[in-house]
Amino acid sequence: MGVGAVLEPAVVVGLLFGGTYLNRNTSYKFTWRARARPASWDSDDPLLSNRSSSETNPLSLLSDNVDPKWRTRELQLFGFRRNVASPNSRQFKDRWFSRVIKKFPFLQEAFYWALIYWVYQIGRAVTAVTIVEGTVHVARKHALQLIHLEESLHIFWEVGIQRFFLQYPTLMVWINRTYSFIHIPGTILFLVYLYYYTNLKVNNAGELEWSKEAREESRRPSREESLAGPRLYEARRRTMATCNLIAFVVFTLWPCMPPRLLSDKLVEGPEGAVARSYGFVDTVHGDGGEGSVWTQNKFCNQYAAMPSLHFGYSLLIGLTILTIPLPQHQQKSKSLSIFGSRIHVPVPNLRRSACIIAGTLYPLIILIAIVATANHFILDAVAGALVCGLAWNYNHVLLNLLPLEDWFLCAIRVHFPERAGYDSE
Repeated sequence: MGVGAVLEPAVVVGLLFGGTYLNRNTSYKFTWRARARPASWDSDDPLLSNRSSSETNPLSLLSDNVDPKWRTRELQLFGFRRNVASPNSRQFKDRWFSRVIKKFPFLQEAFYWALIYWVYQIGRAVTAVTIVEGTVHVARKHALQLIHLEESLHIFWEVGIQRFFLQYPTLMVWINRTYSFIHIPGTILFLVYLYYYTNLKVNNAGELEWSKEAREESRRPSREESLAGPRLYEARRRTMATCNLIAFVVFTLWPCMPPRLLSDKLVEGPEGAVARSYGFVDTVHGDGGEGSVWTQNKFCNQYAAMPSLHFGYSLLIGLTILTIPLPQHQQKSKSLSIFGSRIHVPVPNLRRSACIIAGTLYPLIILIAIVATANHFILDAVAGALVCGLAWNYNHVLLNLLPLEDWFLCAIRVHFPERAGYDSE
């Protein structure tokens, strides 16, 4: 990997810092000491309108100007509902680091991304270092089962696709680079842009508030309506986290070898001969390959091909771009069903056409890359799409973790600025 071992993480860090600067709160004047706040600090604060009425008494806040130490969160799961009390981190909003986050609110999102990514990667690393020979045998067996299933479905096209692109070495090099280098930086770039596009505007007092479009969308009673504003961003962020959770469970319980490893010459016996007979070539990690620090290290689980989060993430990004609200053209729209939800898609115009093209091409390019490089079967991509669909519809389950976040923030004495719609999605 050489220079890439340093350059690739540097690109990710650069994107996160760039997103932090791009999404800074330009109207908030950061000072080393907290300013005195007016007694009516929350009498008309729209950001607090979604708090439970049992959380605090507004009259008491106006009278004693003290943040309540407790708040009420509602837990919901399969029809079960229960209110629980958790610490209110707003009592720490005047602390130094809380004000840094208020000035650079994307730091909060960088924290969430790092948490999601490293929890997932640590889980993969644990499975990678504990893999035994029996697991490798099972993963190879599962891969051969997928081939047999695809043959019965007449969709075993992977070998033909790879052989076609192998005829064009230069193109294959760029396909390898797309697989190795685009997934993580591309996802972060998408999050930076989506946060910027849906970010809350800042009023004259320097406080975050909903944009006009976000306010209008928030009044829609049905969760099946298209999202806008911060609700859209937070739903997509939770969808990614849910994808990771589902994928981790699947590849832990059902390890699957990627096609490229079926050509291992060291595997003896009939099963090894059958696996090699398909003729897959490891163009990413083999000689002269374009492997990256993200896909080629001793802590990377090589037997987590099912499902393909490369494709699942790209589909999530593509569908978001495809259906993203363009406020100036929302008066003309068509209803579209995606994963069982009704989404209103505006009639194509120049900007909408660009979104449709980008939203279609990105997952298509990633699909070609994961198949042509023999890193995934077509059914891995299908499974990735199903995982994306489940996470898209049920990401709100993660809102049940908000009490844990409250306890954590209070333990480190930090407050994350609340954004309208946080608890409503």
